Amino acid sequence: MLLLSRLAENLFWMGRYMERAENTARLLSVNYYATLESAGSARDHWRPLLDLAGGEGALRAHYGRVDARSVGSWLAFDRENPSSIASSLAFARSNARGLRDRIPSEMWEAVNRAYLNLCFETGDILDRDGLFEFCVAARDASQFFFGIAFATLPRDEGWSFMRAGQMLERADNTLRVLQGRLTPEALRGALEPAAAVQIEQRWAQVLKGASAYEAYRKRIHAGINPRLIAGFLLLDEYFPRSVRYSVQNLHDALEQIHRCHPGEHPEVLRLSRWLVARLEFAQVDDILTRQQPGLSDLLVDVNGVGAAITAAYFEQE
Repeated sequence: MLLLSRLAENLFWMGRYMERAENTARLLSVNYYATLESAGSARDHWRPLLDLAGGEGALRAHYGRVDARSVGSWLAFDRENPSSIASSLAFARSNARGLRDRIPSEMWEAVNRAYLNLCFETGDILDRDGLFEFCVAARDASQFFFGIAFATLPRDEGWSFMRAGQMLERADNTLRVLQGRLTPEALRGALEPAAAVQIEQRWAQVLKGASAYEAYRKRIHAGINPRLIAGFLLLDEYFPRSVRYSVQNLHDALEQIHRCHPGEHPEVLRLSRWLVARLEFAQVDDILTRQQPGLSDLLVDVNGVGAAITAAYFEQE
């Protein structure tokens, strides 16, 4: 039986929001402790992460400053920030609530438990130095949720919509992180020792924020190198958080949905197949140097697939 567009949309966004909560938790925990240990201004550390949440304008308007405490509050549990961990979990729960009769009870219990445990925290968590534990709990809640889904959710159209949302969010996040960190200085070969050390620290954070540090060191034997890290996170076909892997899995999910709606929405598959091909045949210098495609082009393509999914499947009723 085909899903109603409302249910499909709930599944899609439930996957996106749970993935978003995990991504923000990973990046926040890594960056928060890096600012305590590294030299340089807080803004330099936080700017790429704030860009993922819409920039620092809203944060400055709310808190009047940009520092480790205000950024930690804004990204972790401030419900006025729609991209915070707490907001993402609340949105995921709201979508899951409309699916109580469509998803296993264990999935609902997992997202509801995460909401109750994490979405009512305040600045007290920073006073007791509990931000790391908060982020770990959010990361684990997301992984637990998707683990239950993997073990219990039938591989039908509903699974594919949730998987498409998860993979779309993951590809978008990785591209935005790289876009924020790939400055001309990072790609320049010869740097002053102090600048080189700072860039190496920040790119180690990029790897740790994607849980890619060990996988990168196992695959690449050339140390912390921004160009090689970017290539790994963009084009590795086996690492689960790379853009190429995410886009391939997004396309696979959309193909399964298409089999339930044969011939109805060819534009969605055309766009996702084009994105897969661009990454399959690209080399890292095509993206970073020749900009064919550039990071911004890939980001537009990813969001174009998301817009096509919305137009095709969620705006039909």
